[in-house]
Amino acid sequence: MAHSQVNNPLHGVTLEQILNHLVAHYGWVEMGRMIEIRCFNVDPSIQSSLKFLRRTPWARAKVEALYLQATK
Repeated sequence: MAHSQVNNPLHGVTLEQILNHLVAHYGWVEMGRMIEIRCFNVDPSIQSSLKFLRRTPWARAKVEALYLQATK
C-alpha cells in the first residue's frame, strides 16, 4: 500500500504549492488566459482560487495538468 503513489507526479504536492508555482511561473493574467475561470481573472488570490478549485474537480484537473506541463 505504501507504494501506491510511486508513479503519481502530484503525490506530496499541495494545491497551494501548485498555485504558488503557477503564479510565479505564468502570473495571474497568463493563467487566466490559459484556464478561463473567474478566480484567475477577477481579483485573483491564492485563497479564492483554493476555495474554488477544492470545490470544482474539472477546474482542479486543468490546473494540475498545467502544473505538470510547467514542471516538465
